[in-house]
Amino acid sequence: MEELEPNKKYISWPVLALMDFVTVIGFDDLAYNFQSQGMGVITSWVIMLFLYVIPYSLMVGQLGSTFNKEGGGLTSWIRGTNGEFLGYFTAWTYWAASIPYVVDTANSLVVGLGWTFNGNASLQNHMSNGWFAFWTLVIFVVFIFTQSRFKHSLEVLSTIGGVAIFGLTVLFVFMTFAGLAMGGHIATQPFTIHTIIPKFNLHYLTTLGLLIYAMNGAELIAPFVTKMRHPNKEFPKAMIMLAAMTAFLTIFGSFSLGVFFNAYHLPKDLKMNGAYYAFQALGNQYHLGNTLLYVYALAEVFYLAALLAVLLDAMTRMLISDTGNRYMPQVLKKTNSVGLPVNGYLLTCGLSAFIMSLGIFLPSMNDIFNWLLNLNGIISPGVTCWVFFAFIKIRQDSEKYPSDYVFIKNDKTALTVGWWCLIVTAVATIFGIGPQDVVFASSTWWYELIINFVSIIVLIGLGLILPYVTRREERSTNGSAFTRLQWTGILTVIFLTIVGDLYLGGSNHTYNIHGIVALSVVGILLVILFGWKEHNLKVD
Repeated sequence: MEELEPNKKYISWPVLALMDFVTVIGFDDLAYNFQSQGMGVITSWVIMLFLYVIPYSLMVGQLGSTFNKEGGGLTSWIRGTNGEFLGYFTAWTYWAASIPYVVDTANSLVVGLGWTFNGNASLQNHMSNGWFAFWTLVIFVVFIFTQSRFKHSLEVLSTIGGVAIFGLTVLFVFMTFAGLAMGGHIATQPFTIHTIIPKFNLHYLTTLGLLIYAMNGAELIAPFVTKMRHPNKEFPKAMIMLAAMTAFLTIFGSFSLGVFFNAYHLPKDLKMNGAYYAFQALGNQYHLGNTLLYVYALAEVFYLAALLAVLLDAMTRMLISDTGNRYMPQVLKKTNSVGLPVNGYLLTCGLSAFIMSLGIFLPSMNDIFNWLLNLNGIISPGVTCWVFFAFIKIRQDSEKYPSDYVFIKNDKTALTVGWWCLIVTAVATIFGIGPQDVVFASSTWWYELIINFVSIIVLIGLGLILPYVTRREERSTNGSAFTRLQWTGILTVIFLTIVGDLYLGGSNHTYNIHGIVALSVVGILLVILFGWKEHNLKVD
């Protein structure tokens, strides 16, 4: 018999399922993947749910239960199974994966404001790429300076906004089917069994990462597993309920999109504007004009604004507090008089601006939006690999890692499922590097491929450099890794190299790729040259 603490507040399995549901899927996720796969995405959702999402969620349950005294976070799982350095590097990659996500959120906020004020998609026709990046950066700066004052209220507001978006999504599905029952027509024609079967080709493999990106995040509810009365019995029930709700929303939501959009001829800007188009079409069907559109747009702007503020604060604080003192430079941990990590915020803004600048030479605002979204489909699944890696480690030595909740009692079977999920996620990450939504082998395709690699190398590679900076700080008498002159030289070279690479990337010169490689190599060598010599070394 399990002993229950009489004064402890327990969480019920339906509540846990609802909490996880809000973090897993949203209306935008439906539109994103609908453009990638058409109505064939319906079959993909079903496959992913039963062969990936359910085992993934149940593995997270065991990990959260195993490391319940350490908060149940992803970093603690890796630290507990593989040591301090991999724990640090997991925290860094998890933070790095948040950069494209927070940039995409800011971009979505700009798009949402355009729909709120204009009632249509005209923003993309009047706003240049430069202005799109500029207003996104302005939003960053504003939220960096204001989020700390409203942090707690915005956490609540983002949750309320998220629930509102889900409620509108469910409403959209029900109203679509009610419209069909009243004589409405399906835009996707011909509609046969082949319509909902995806084409399993190279393009399909490049879209898997975006599917995983849409459905991951179950690790966020891991700490709540130990707050259930009977985890072994109740947690699987919560995950079954989660799967049922997600199946309903993804399958019928994707079908509903096929009612309003011809899956064989989709708008090129469906990822950016699809959700707004859908509610506009639904309102027109019910003779409500743009009423439903404005309700959705306001809810989306409200939710995205609150989410952005929470993300900017949470990800920066996580970076400096959960990555291990042995590897994180003190210069990033420095706080101002009110306890805000100023340099951490600057790093977040700097890398966000860098990611935004990489896409500025793409043909249109829509291309920038799609590229950033697809970048999330590379980096986010890559980080999810850590979850399965940790699960494999605890099942390889299950006696060393006891747990109140166990997913599959047989270790060999559990390891097989763990390796399956890890391999699928790794394959999706690798193939996701291939650009989507552009013509294969075109100049835009090659440019996106290059900036995909650049983004990954910079975001992940910086995490390997920071421990070196930390060691230099420890060897210095004044606690500084570089002198002010060295910092100035390093940052100037990095800035000029990025500007030069962006200029070459946006030009039509025959040898622009060779120029980018050459300039990058020269920039790296100059950075090494500026920072090579150590000053103010301690005397042993």
